[in-house]
Amino acid sequence: MPAHGKRYQDLAKLVDHMTVYGPDEAVALVKQTSTVKFDASIEAHMRLGVDPRHADQMVRGTVVLPHGTGKVVRVAVFAQGEKAQEALRNGADEVGADELVKKIEAGWLEFDVAIATPDVMGQVGRLGRILGRRGLMPNPKAGTVTFDIERAVKEVKAGRVEFKVDKGAIIHVPVGKASFDEKQLAENLAALVDAVNRAKPSGAKGQYLRTLSIASTMGPGIRVDIPAVLARA
Repeated sequence: MPAHGKRYQDLAKLVDHMTVYGPDEAVALVKQTSTVKFDASIEAHMRLGVDPRHADQMVRGTVVLPHGTGKVVRVAVFAQGEKAQEALRNGADEVGADELVKKIEAGWLEFDVAIATPDVMGQVGRLGRILGRRGLMPNPKAGTVTFDIERAVKEVKAGRVEFKVDKGAIIHVPVGKASFDEKQLAENLAALVDAVNRAKPSGAKGQYLRTLSIASTMGPGIRVDIPAVLARA
């Protein structure tokens, strides 16, 4: 692997990698180590005591971050009739059924989250190859296949994020921007950790929440005390 540049090395010196920081210290430090010229994302990385190869140890869910992610989320909704109108009334950016499917088949992908009502999933299924590999396919477990369109659109716009454990038993989730104040970041982090803790699968054995770290874009990782974060939830 290539060595980190001087800027990163200088920032890394501000972090004691043997220390597990309390949430307040950690978010203050992650803001301090964000020195890029844009509003960097702050991401949480959680290592879990599960084996994702087993179905009864898969961890997946959603959480509405109290202060959002700081990102403008573009929402596409597959719906028809009254549900399509409901989506438009609640701020969906693109709404349609077969015509929206055809638009995406033609190459249009200018959205971040896709939501669908169950009755049109037969049509949406044609987009499996296109949306699936981009993580955009509506899924009941993620709350994106539902007849409650009003709630789904509002939550996504307000900062609902999906978490899913990867092959390495790690969850990676954005919890805000460097421009957020420390309280906002700490509260978002607490909401995420609490949601992941509540999503503990039946097949998990031993210690479930192993490690937690946060980092800004191009910044060093900072280890965070999990019990202290849960106490804030």
